[in-house]
Formats: sequence, C-alpha cells, structure tokens
Amino acid sequence: MKEMYITITGFKHYYGVAPFKIGKKVKCIKEPNNPYDSEAIKVVMKHIGTVGYIANSPYTAATGTMSAGRIWEKVGKKFYARVMFITSSKVICRVVEEETKTVEEVSEIII
Repeated sequence: MKEMYITITGFKHYYGVAPFKIGKKVKCIKEPNNPYDSEAIKVVMKHIGTVGYIANSPYTAATGTMSAGRIWEKVGKKFYARVMFITSSKVICRVVEEETKTVEEVSEIII
C-alpha cells in the first residue's frame, strides 16, 4: 500500500491534544450515517473513546495529507494510523494498517 497521511481535527471538542503522543496508534472508523458528513471518519483511542475526526475539507486538512473523502475507498471500515506530528490545531498521522477481520467476516467473504 502506498503511504497515506491524514490530518486529525476537531480534537478540541473532545480531550484536546493531550491524548496524542508521537508514535501512538489510533483507530479510525468510518461513519457513513453521520448527519453532518457522509464521508466522516472518527478517530478513537482505547479506554478514551472518540478523540477527533479525519479532516475532510481543504481548510482543515494539512498540506500533503489526504481528506476523509479521498481515502474513503482506499481503506476498510476500520483501520489504524500512527501519530507522526502534533501542532496546536492538527495531528498528522500515517495510515499503517487495516483492522484484522474476524472469523465471521472472513466466512461471509468466502461464502
């Protein structure tokens, strides 16, 4: 997979920048039923919950990163990203892997 970078924004509405650390892995989950953005991808951390969203606007996505809409078809419903850079208004991550499928999901694909 070609390297993909994303920008996390909206974290000021949750816990701020405090939960983010360089190298930390975050889970990204598509939210197709989000009432504000059908391409919304929320970002969650274990034991914390939602910590932000992947930027989906040219005004919020950092230069060189992909918006939620641009990566929507390139990733699964759930995937992981690793924190690479942190600023006061943006967290930049590299997409690292998709979530491992469960036995039930694999069975559905085979059938």
